Amino acid sequence: MKIGILVGSLRKNSWNKKLAKEVASLIKEETYFIDLADMPFYNQDLDLGEVHPAYTRLREDVKACDAFIFVTPEYNRSLAPVLKNAIDIASRGPEGNLWKGKPAAVFSSTIGSMGGVSSNLALKQSFTCVGLIAMAQPEVYLSKINELIDKDGRLVTDTRDFVQTACDSFVDFAGKIIG
Repeated sequence: MKIGILVGSLRKNSWNKKLAKEVASLIKEETYFIDLADMPFYNQDLDLGEVHPAYTRLREDVKACDAFIFVTPEYNRSLAPVLKNAIDIASRGPEGNLWKGKPAAVFSSTIGSMGGVSSNLALKQSFTCVGLIAMAQPEVYLSKINELIDKDGRLVTDTRDFVQTACDSFVDFAGKIIG
C-alpha cells in the first residue's frame, strides 16, 4: 500500500509539515508526500488543450497512491485552500475523478485550543462529494501543536502514542477498503 500525504500549510517550517513528517515516520507502509507548493488554483482554462503541468503531476501522484492522509491547519474556521484546490484538480481531469473509492484520513493541528476541528470537518465534507472514504475514528485534532513537538521536531511521548494509534488504525482501515 502506498499512502499519499498532503499538507495544507505551505510555510517551510509549519507545525503541520512537522506533524506530517512524524506521521510518515510512524507508518510502516510506503508514504509519499504530494507537493502542493506550486499548484495554481483550479481553472478549467488550464485544463483544456495543453494541460497545466502541475495539474498533470498532481493527478499522476494521486493515481499512484492507494490511500491518503491530509494534514491540515485551520484558516478562519475552515480548511486550507491548497487542500481543497488539490481535491478539485484531481477530481476534474480528463480521466475523471481520481479520488473515488480511495480511503482517506484527516489529521488537523493548530497552535490554538480547538485543534483544527472546523478544518477537519470541512475537509471531510469535500471528501463526500468526490467519493473519498473517510476514516471515522479515531479523530485527530491536535491543539497547541507548538507544545506537542519538541525542538528536534518529534512529537512528545503521549501525543506520539496517540498519533501512532491513529496511523495504525488508518492502515487497517485502508487495507480493508483496498482489499
